[in-house]
Amino acid sequence: MTGLATATTAAFPNAASAACTGMLIEPTTLTLPNITEAIGAPTAWAAGLQGQGVDVAVIDTGVNAVPGLASPGKIVDAVDLSFDAPKANLRYRDLHGHGTNMAGIIAGDGSGGPLTTGVAPKARIIDVRVGAGDGAVDVSQVIAALDWVVQNRTANGRNIRVINLSYDTDAVTDYRSDPLSHAVENAWKAGIVVVVSGGNEGRAVPGLGNPALNPFVIAVGGSTFDAKTLKFKVEKWSSIGDGIRNPDVVAPGDQVASLRVPGSYLETAYPAAVVTDPTTCATLFRGSGTSQSAAVTSGAAALLIQQRPTLTPDQVKALLTSTATALGMPATQQGNGMINLAAALKAPTTSTRQTFLASSGTGTLDAARGSFRVGTSATDVLAGEFHAFKSAFSASAWAKASDARSAWTNQTFDSSGRLATGTWSGSTWSGSTWSGSTWSGSTWSGSTWS
Repeated sequence: MTGLATATTAAFPNAASAACTGMLIEPTTLTLPNITEAIGAPTAWAAGLQGQGVDVAVIDTGVNAVPGLASPGKIVDAVDLSFDAPKANLRYRDLHGHGTNMAGIIAGDGSGGPLTTGVAPKARIIDVRVGAGDGAVDVSQVIAALDWVVQNRTANGRNIRVINLSYDTDAVTDYRSDPLSHAVENAWKAGIVVVVSGGNEGRAVPGLGNPALNPFVIAVGGSTFDAKTLKFKVEKWSSIGDGIRNPDVVAPGDQVASLRVPGSYLETAYPAAVVTDPTTCATLFRGSGTSQSAAVTSGAAALLIQQRPTLTPDQVKALLTSTATALGMPATQQGNGMINLAAALKAPTTSTRQTFLASSGTGTLDAARGSFRVGTSATDVLAGEFHAFKSAFSASAWAKASDARSAWTNQTFDSSGRLATGTWSGSTWSGSTWSGSTWSGSTWSGSTWS
């Protein structure tokens, strides 16, 4: 990409001249200005494309209106399916920190200072919370959230065109039967671009995480800036493909500084990840992973959709993959290369249609979890064909309803348009009383997070 090395190195703050206290941003840290410049987002901004009119559903641990996401109407709280939902004072609050960090990368509005402008700064964030404050989440909650987004993508003035799912399990089931894979595929076929993290398992064992295994969605690997060569390369922790299902693209994801939630679970666990902007003395949170890479790509998808509102998910994927910049690494690592938004904006729209074998979703829910479980103790673990609402799960019945976009029924909403009650896959859910609130665990904050 022309001028990439110069722009990237020049954008690093000069920490030596700072008078702030705390750990200053180091030259090895990728800030949002570095990232947006590296993928060519300023080209879109100069053309008036900043994500206006495009809603991005962030299925995560919640999103808080911290500086950088504080402009009026920036965040729409839609549904809270987390284990914290029964507690009114915790509902819709990101107590973990991951979701807010992702939302900042996708659509930070700059209200927290010059380092808080995301890829699509005027896109709207739809907060779909599934992760609890300690990171606990079951795969069934993620599936229910995907179904909810599909059914409510245009309700109450929403225009959900992108889902960011910076989440994976280590399940190795066939994508054609796995329920989580089927849920993302149904969202894709409903006209929503689904961007998922490829995983952080490195190069030792080939294979992407679930649901990145599904070939319909956009699976994103992680790249990093090499200060020696002044070029980007695929990071060693980024999961690799098996030669059949590889990452579709890679995007910057190493030591990325984005928005923080003061006092959050992540901040308490990793205090050294809090870094200070030497220009404004504002504090950010630095993290690495294909979670961050997926968020970068979700922002890029939002800009393309604003440019061409009639794009299908297949066409968005084709634009990003066909214009990606090759990094000189094997396809199992880089896929088609690093996203190049400036080139994608100039590329013509094609009539591309993906023809992979469709999934059925009739596999077991327990297999979709892989090795990740939530529970209150070693003897009380959520396993088998039971979902987080503590009811039996029938994959065949659920898949039929999900295909028909009717997995959620009897929905009621509060005065703010947020889900108050509903029935998912035959089980009644209420944010104030649902029985799943006794589950706990750290599956979201551990290796399930990409």
